[in-house]
Amino acid sequence: MEVPRSVAQPAAILAVLLATGGLLAGCGSPSSPASHPGPTVTVTVTATPTPTATTAPPNPGGPPGCTTSALAVSLGPGNGAAGSTYFPIKFTNVSSAACTLYGYPGASFVTASGGQVGTAATEDPAYPRRLVTLAAGTTAHAEVRVTNAMNYPASTCQPVAVHRLRVFAPGQTTARFATLNVTACTSTSVQLLSVQTVQPGNGLAGYGRQ
Repeated sequence: MEVPRSVAQPAAILAVLLATGGLLAGCGSPSSPASHPGPTVTVTVTATPTPTATTAPPNPGGPPGCTTSALAVSLGPGNGAAGSTYFPIKFTNVSSAACTLYGYPGASFVTASGGQVGTAATEDPAYPRRLVTLAAGTTAHAEVRVTNAMNYPASTCQPVAVHRLRVFAPGQTTARFATLNVTACTSTSVQLLSVQTVQPGNGLAGYGRQ
């Protein structure tokens, strides 16, 4: 059925007004907040370095380290003090070329067959590490302290007579043996040995001094 023009025109105008009002209302309404991630924070963690003992010579461009085959090892005369005796472990370069020693040697009591008795020597930090250069035929030393086993009850020490000290030059895994006739403790709960760093000279004045 045809709508009279007089009615259609107002209706059309009303529709336009309603549509316009809807658009205006849409423009004026607040938009919903967008989801934005929070700010990114970068955290840099610097690990604290763990102190480690220096075992490598400070100038690797110099003479090489002394190998076991280049060294003769012996003990100098002992000096007693406060229930202990200090012996210089002497390292003599028997090769034809200079070599170096740096740091602590290893030392332990052994039986005649080479079996270890008790615990190996601990490191005595009385002197800092230093690079010692041995020309052919020269000697360096490291003081080893031997505590008197009789300072401890026999039940604690479990004493036994030993006749040799096994010695490893710094950085070496092959041992030399020096004559040492003492009483040792077979118990590993007793620490009788400690050793200082290698120093120049033969150590005959005792106590790590030349």
